[in-house]
Amino acid sequence: MRTRLKICGFTDVDTAVYAAQLGVDAIGLVFYKPSSRHVSIEQAIAITKALPPFTSIVGLFVNAQESEIRNVISHVPLDYLQFHGDEPAADCRIYGKRYIKAVSMKAGLDFDALNTQYHDAKGLLLDAYHPEKKGGTGTSFDWELLPTKRPIPIILAGGLTAENIKHAIQIAHPYAVDVSSGVELEKGKKDIVKMTAFTQQVQEGDRETL
Repeated sequence: MRTRLKICGFTDVDTAVYAAQLGVDAIGLVFYKPSSRHVSIEQAIAITKALPPFTSIVGLFVNAQESEIRNVISHVPLDYLQFHGDEPAADCRIYGKRYIKAVSMKAGLDFDALNTQYHDAKGLLLDAYHPEKKGGTGTSFDWELLPTKRPIPIILAGGLTAENIKHAIQIAHPYAVDVSSGVELEKGKKDIVKMTAFTQQVQEGDRETL
């Protein structure tokens, strides 16, 4: 099975279009103001208008107010909502959009409870735990901790780079991978060289695990 690839945290048109041309399955736009990768609605509209067809657009939110999310949805053609905070499932599904729930990997995580609560999620995005930051930290976790029972597709995130992604795929066998800081020149500025290398390594990882 081919590992799907999402690159998150674009802030400009050119690098987002380049990623789409690389064959990236989805691009992520961050609507969380404390993040250095935050985009305004105007920036998001410009990016989405420039993208070619068949590239999914994911909007990332962290404990956002319903009115804020609905305002973004009314202006930006998002294909998926990604919830990176403490949102219960009931709050994730009220928008009538496909959604992804991000989960911090920490000791004692109850995957059975997660799969029950978020049973209609299109994916569980497993990221490294940080006591203050919500994703994009550039740190990884022990991929051996991933459950073997996966009723909801697993999206692997956290500390992924071109140097370790092939190994991550071989160990974790995720449905998809999500990278942000691992393909940046600096926070919020994607690097086309790093994106190219990362994409190539994902493809190599798939070939070597067949």
